[in-house]
Amino acid sequence: MSENKLIISKEKCVGCGVCVKTCPFGALQMEARLAVVTDSCTFCGACVDSCKFGAITLQRAEKGAKKDLSQYKGVWVFGEQIDGKIQSVVIELIGKGRELADKLGEPLTVAVLGHNMDDACRELLQYPVDKVIQVDTPELADYASEPYAAVVSDLVEKRKPSIVLAGATSIGRSFLARVAVAVQTGLTADCTGLDITEGRLLLQTRPAFGGNIMASILCQYHRPQMATVRHKVMTEAQKDGGRGGAVEKIGADASLLKSRTKRVDFLKEVGEKINIVEADIIVSGGRGVGRPEGFEMIGKLAKALGGAVGASRAAVDAGWIPYSHQVGQTGKTVKPKLYIACGISGAVQHLVGMNSSDVIVAINKDKDAPIFEVATFGIVGDLFEIIPALIKEIEG
Repeated sequence: MSENKLIISKEKCVGCGVCVKTCPFGALQMEARLAVVTDSCTFCGACVDSCKFGAITLQRAEKGAKKDLSQYKGVWVFGEQIDGKIQSVVIELIGKGRELADKLGEPLTVAVLGHNMDDACRELLQYPVDKVIQVDTPELADYASEPYAAVVSDLVEKRKPSIVLAGATSIGRSFLARVAVAVQTGLTADCTGLDITEGRLLLQTRPAFGGNIMASILCQYHRPQMATVRHKVMTEAQKDGGRGGAVEKIGADASLLKSRTKRVDFLKEVGEKINIVEADIIVSGGRGVGRPEGFEMIGKLAKALGGAVGASRAAVDAGWIPYSHQVGQTGKTVKPKLYIACGISGAVQHLVGMNSSDVIVAINKDKDAPIFEVATFGIVGDLFEIIPALIKEIEG
């Protein structure tokens, strides 16, 4: 079979229309009380599972592997660095990468691109990694998508890892897609879960359709299996003295280092001194804050607790606070010890970004707000009365 086909049995279809309502792409319609497929069908299979009468069959085109997949072994983590400092998401990926590598019985490698990073690479060996590949050249000291993608693509083609993981950061998102295109494989972005199937494939889980469902994705016919992983959803690896691995320091061919862009300067955002991704305490405001001035109160509570200020998408879209504070599916994923949600209803898109917090305190005047379903503690009331009282109590 050369193409996918969605077949609807005229004998079994009862015209209930459930499949039409289920299809996320609007690719089904009713004609004379019979479900009919349109050209916009993506063959996702959602309608097959929804049909209680077994009237829908999905036949997928047979695919053959374009590569000898048996040559691909090992789990790789991209060792993202900024100004010579290994980013914390790398330590999270080492923890998950070790788990995946152990299930496969294969080695775990961290690949670091940069310059004069000897000490940082040696320190990585204190974590449960088998090897660190250090690509060292002045041209890679600062991130640029073209040379980074070219160097990693070259490494992947030559070393043939089975799995490549990177943080779903601005760096990871921008260059790993280029790598996937160059080596002709798939890439699953913004994963929140990773596991190994019985068939030794990487099971990649990520939010889909605005966070309303969790999609499980496999890359069966191409290698490597590649994914970017959301920051703060995996547990950081602990230093264990290492596994006796070594750092392999190599250079890069000059042809791989060409770039049409040049870093002139890097301007850090002025204002908030605490990065919400790294904060142990976050006080977030949502639509219930009501106006930009409401975030002054949120900021006072955060300062009193020694924490950072977060926000929902509604507050950011309203222009009350910059995007850098946004928590959620289209913002940042956080995992603080304490998360205080003020005037946030608790839409699933926001929950995706903060429901791993150790303790969640929700303040909302709507007792039926979804945020209370995930909250450790809930306070029903007017946040403009509750927050000032909290600040007064904390400051003594």
